Formats: sequence, structure tokens, C-alpha cells
Amino acid sequence: MVGSWTATVRCINSNHYFIYTRCNDPKACPHATGVLYRLHQVSLKDPTIAENLQLISFSFDPTHDTPAVMDSYSDRFDRASGGANWLFLTTRAQSDIAPILQGYGQVVDRKANPNDAFGPYNHTLRVYLIDRKGIIRNIYSYGLFDARLVMTDVRTLLMEERGRLAKVESR
Repeated sequence: MVGSWTATVRCINSNHYFIYTRCNDPKACPHATGVLYRLHQVSLKDPTIAENLQLISFSFDPTHDTPAVMDSYSDRFDRASGGANWLFLTTRAQSDIAPILQGYGQVVDRKANPNDAFGPYNHTLRVYLIDRKGIIRNIYSYGLFDARLVMTDVRTLLMEERGRLAKVESR
């Protein structure tokens, strides 16, 4: 599915990252997608998480990762209804994704060898936890991106929100 960035940041906590479907680096896209899959599995058993978490896999390779490719890629994951919404997005052109990557400080470079076994791009795994206000609350890298840690952070954000709501209601 093609979507603009602003359409993906909704009034829920968001956990998203930039990928490309041809990535074979076990410390990058496949790892991040696996962790998001585990987060989705947790959300199937926890309605509060399911209602308050959005997972977003956003391709930085729109030339290859067309809407059809992203749909096919998303079909690899059992995203049963009732869990957190998980979007697989792309843009129409590289010029559309470039300012988004720049805004997040996400560096992506083409490799000298486009036939590299791990894929044609160099990039650092960065997964963003964004709150309802659109503020980045955490950035996870390979060594710290674990579903248990992310769930702890998401639950902490939810407790913060409940605390703020309780203060407003008591006034």
C-alpha cells in the first residue's frame, strides 16, 4: 500500500522502521521485521496493546519495493485480525522518501557492488518508538532491539498517558 508519512502517524503509539525487501543482512531488516512480528504476536493476546500500537515497515527503496512488492512481502507474516495494525508502506519515488529519511537521520547508501549477498544498500538498523504526539521516545538499534524491551517501553508510555489523563480528570 502506498501512503504518505503523515497518514501513518496516527493517534496511537507507533513503532516503525525503514526497510528494503531485498535486504539479507541478518542484523538489519530481517531482524527488525522478526521483532515486529513478535510484537504483533504479543498484541494478539493483549487488547490494550492492540488498540494502542501501530507497527510500520516503511521501504526506502521505492524503485523496487512497489505497492505490489510490499503487499507480497507483508503476506509472509500472519497478521491475524485483532492485533496491532501493521502497515507495509512505500513511496512513489526516491525523491518522496529522501526528506523523510533526512528528517529521521536515517542514512542509506548504495553499495559499490549492487550484487552484494546482503543486498544493494548500506544502512544502519534504527527502529523508532513514537508517541501519540509524534515525539520519538526511543530509537532501537540491532543490539537493543528486543520485543520484551519494546513492550516494556510501550507499556510505560501507556502508563504515562493514563497518569496524564487522571490528572486532567481530577481538575
